[in-house]
Amino acid sequence: MRSGFTGGGDVRVVVSPGSWMCPPGWVGVVVLGGACLATVPVAGLVEPVRAALLDLHDADLARLPERLRALEELGPATLAYLDAEDFNTAQPGVEVECLTVGHPVVRRLLDSVAEEDAEESGLAEVSSAAFVVREGGRAVAASGYRPWLEMAAHLSVLTAPGHRGRGLARRAASAAVADALAAGLLPQWRARPEPSRRVARALGFRQHGAQLSVRLG
Repeated sequence: MRSGFTGGGDVRVVVSPGSWMCPPGWVGVVVLGGACLATVPVAGLVEPVRAALLDLHDADLARLPERLRALEELGPATLAYLDAEDFNTAQPGVEVECLTVGHPVVRRLLDSVAEEDAEESGLAEVSSAAFVVREGGRAVAASGYRPWLEMAAHLSVLTAPGHRGRGLARRAASAAVADALAAGLLPQWRARPEPSRRVARALGFRQHGAQLSVRLG
């Protein structure tokens, strides 16, 4: 599995107020294969965050909020990746359309779910096409991705309530993964809920790390 990090055990902390890894003003942490990248909103947090991370790995990343006395936290979420040879393409049988993320059909899907579900999916932030499954003219599942570090494709997927557990997320995500691989990108899947992790495993993704965001005082 390829990654954007250097040797195992590395800890890098960089100042990035606009980091995609976390909400604005938060600290974002990604651990992969023993290497760690953290983004902080201000320079004064570089050394405290680095010190807290020096002996942590993805298995015990959940200890970081306590170490930093965080006010809020998001995660940890698993990070999984997919090499082309491991890709389990979803079986055909359900039509998948290619639309823009701003298409009214996609917007209605985002509006049909709880705000927390929409934010967790990340679908509104994708820069690729949206790969959509429709029923009765309405989108019931959609997936897409946004490039990261010019080498990875961060996948997003969302299924409408009442249509989950039917394999529709896997079908939409399969189309998005195929598009990312064709573009020469490494598909990346971030997930906290177990249903999302199951979809990733079914497609052939393998867990290699974790991600966490914390808000400090």
